[in-house]
Amino acid sequence: MSFVDDLNNLDPNNPGVWPAPVKAVVFLVVFVGILFAGWKLDITKQREALAALEQKEQEQIDILDTKQKKAANLDALKEQMKEMEQSFGDMVRQLPNKTEVAGLLIDISQTGLSAGLEFKLFRPAAESPKEFYAELPINISVVGDYHQFGEFVSGIAALPRIVTTHNITITPQGKQGGGDTPSLKMDAVAKTYRALEEEAGDE
Repeated sequence: MSFVDDLNNLDPNNPGVWPAPVKAVVFLVVFVGILFAGWKLDITKQREALAALEQKEQEQIDILDTKQKKAANLDALKEQMKEMEQSFGDMVRQLPNKTEVAGLLIDISQTGLSAGLEFKLFRPAAESPKEFYAELPINISVVGDYHQFGEFVSGIAALPRIVTTHNITITPQGKQGGGDTPSLKMDAVAKTYRALEEEAGDE
């Protein structure tokens, strides 16, 4: 009887009476199937583990990249802070102390006179204390022309101490001395600033 006949005559309910060659083949198939299933399961687990490791590695790379960017930004911020502190120190040094304010007021008025302006009003107002400096507004009213106004404002900006101009309004005043040159009046508030810590050092 051939092997094919043996397969055709197999009793599936009684494998114990199967011929030895058939048993060997069935055993081999089952064994190979078990090996393949185990290999497939092991490969799947390894792939899952590898994917998890790759994801973790990418997360670590992303974290490292973020930290490197923060470190680079931190260095840039430190450099900016250093520049700001230097600029701040330069600005504070430009603030007059208590004894210099009177001289600065004279400088402002002299700047206007040098520009050819006629002062109608030059009145310092009360100081307004801020966090680390005091603000001293000066109400100014001058008569002249646009060129003289521009020279005056430019001269104030060029002073060694900080002086700013605010609330500038210009109104016509007719002719100057009966001539052809139109007379204008400029009202403005010039503000200068005083460092408060200097006051403590002067007392």
